[in-house]
Amino acid sequence: MHDVELQLLRFRRRAQIALVVVLLALGLLAVRMYVLQIQRHADLQTRAESNRTAVIPLPPLRGQIVDRHGVLLADSLAVFTLEITPALVADMDHTLQTLAELVPITPGELRRFQRLRAESHRFASLPLRSRLTPEEMSVLAAQLFRLPGVSIQARQMRYYPLGASAAHVVGHVGRINQRDRERMAEWPPEKQANYRGTDHIGRLGVEQSHEALLHGSTGFRRVEINSHGQVLRTLETVPARTGQTLRLTLDARLQHLVEQLFGARRGALVAIDVRNGEVLAFVSMPSFDPNAFVDGIGVEEWRALNESIERPLFNRALRGTYPPGSTFKPFMALAGLELGLRRPETKVYDPGFWVLGNQRFRSVGERHLGHVDLRSGMAVSSNVYYYTLAHEMGIDVLHGFMHPQGFGQRTGIDLVGEGRGLLPNQAWKRSAYSHPAQQRWFPGDTVAVGIGQGYSAFTMLQLAHATATLANGGVRHQPHLGLRAYALGEPRGRELATHQGTPMGWQSQNLQAVLEAMEAVNLPGGTAAGVFAGAPYRSGGKTGTAQAVRIAQGARYDAAQLEEHQRSHSLYIGFAPLEAPTVALAVIVENAGFGSVAAAPIARRVFDYLLLGLYPSEADIAATAQGQSRAPIGVQRLAREVAWPGRTTPPVPQPAHAVQPALVQQPAPATQPAAVPR
Repeated sequence: MHDVELQLLRFRRRAQIALVVVLLALGLLAVRMYVLQIQRHADLQTRAESNRTAVIPLPPLRGQIVDRHGVLLADSLAVFTLEITPALVADMDHTLQTLAELVPITPGELRRFQRLRAESHRFASLPLRSRLTPEEMSVLAAQLFRLPGVSIQARQMRYYPLGASAAHVVGHVGRINQRDRERMAEWPPEKQANYRGTDHIGRLGVEQSHEALLHGSTGFRRVEINSHGQVLRTLETVPARTGQTLRLTLDARLQHLVEQLFGARRGALVAIDVRNGEVLAFVSMPSFDPNAFVDGIGVEEWRALNESIERPLFNRALRGTYPPGSTFKPFMALAGLELGLRRPETKVYDPGFWVLGNQRFRSVGERHLGHVDLRSGMAVSSNVYYYTLAHEMGIDVLHGFMHPQGFGQRTGIDLVGEGRGLLPNQAWKRSAYSHPAQQRWFPGDTVAVGIGQGYSAFTMLQLAHATATLANGGVRHQPHLGLRAYALGEPRGRELATHQGTPMGWQSQNLQAVLEAMEAVNLPGGTAAGVFAGAPYRSGGKTGTAQAVRIAQGARYDAAQLEEHQRSHSLYIGFAPLEAPTVALAVIVENAGFGSVAAAPIARRVFDYLLLGLYPSEADIAATAQGQSRAPIGVQRLAREVAWPGRTTPPVPQPAHAVQPALVQQPAPATQPAAVPR
């Protein structure tokens, strides 16, 4: 009896323990059900939905870029592309060999594909051949069933209809690479999401600086899929929003004209509307074709461009820094007047040289110019006038006056990579050199800076900007290329820049004296008189010749004895018309000699185009491009009648001057005084 009770007791204990275990298990299940059904309901529902649905990004169409008259500079074209998804290909070598038997595939295209394959995710669809012809598409379509992972995709490809014209301004797009992805990883999540499905991004020019405006907004398509990933139906679609159309301040016809005038020579030109800072021409020569970069440039093409001694990829207008030479003299003249060191009528004796200590500073050819004042010294480009002025001023005072004008600092133009240039002073030299003997600033250094030589180096953008401020009565406008942006539903668009200027506080009589002295440069007796002979408008300017290499003390400059790249640069700055200036420019032709020979003729044709609506003859363009023309020759044509590579013909600016020019340029009178080259 005792054993039976003991067994019954044990059974009850085991039953109680089992009950507790069961209750605990049920409790744990209840808690787990609460967590799954209530606390994590939203998350698990999303996961379950993702197993049933997929989100396909819809990349936007990139916005167009047009010039101020609507000429198309950049567009997106629909093309068909042969693409491969590496994760779906069992034998890549066999697949590539089979495709090469079906359609032509170049070694460059193969190298590009292998590079993209190394940089991209294995499930990414990578292009092998772009711009398939209808015949090639037919051949491939019939064979795709035996080529898993190979597809034909419809893509939007960037296209630059004017080719190399304005390439440094417009820039180009390039395929997003690993470096871009690493940079994008630091973006805010919403910005990263906007680039899902996007293959290209702006690389240079306004394509890069206005990327946010041109890219647009990514859309998506939510679809229902089965266990094999096949799309069953579309659940929701949010369309992509096309990027905005960007209208530039640039005049594409003028841009093309200037590029023709440079020919095979190297150099840069920047033309600015002095009233609002709009950049009318932004030329860097030589140029390159941006279409080659859109889908990845070949190794041979890249090497040819990157290793060329002509440096076509280098934006000379934006980043190239050069000694300004005598084009710095108008700003020195204004400084002398504003600081009370000179009056317009103050005369300085110029025997052709100036001595400071044991140094002899010369004029070109050591020409004896006699007594010169502001006007005559500017017209004949007296060095001695500015040697003495710079010496009296001192480098720190000189620097203090020039720095607010933008010399030695970026203008803030809407392009990436602008050069800063160099406006030297004593503090700069102490920081630039490590040896105490090199850190010392000498009076001779100041004298050299006074005529635009020595350590000074500026961009053509800085020179054009400063000239525009001078011509605009001392009111400074920030230069810009973006004019208006047009989104869908905005027919009038919106302005991208304000026209508010910053007064420099200069005295009007001093400004007028400098502008009239610059006019004398283009009149009989001035260094650019031959170039501007017969012009039916008044203009002002300054020629300049900047040494590319140092000439030893006592030695004479002889271009014939130097290599081409060692010869002096040809420069010119100018503005027009004198009464109410609308345009200012700066131009340099590298290693081309005197400013009146190479640079000033280009400026004359820019003024003729903008003020008179005239286009030079083909003979004149050819002569100017070869550095053989100092004055317009042949027949001047109306610009609207000239055929050019633009897809559409833009309107031509109406003449801004009251004088109506003759279509045939008359030669200068035989009694006209000979111009002095400078």
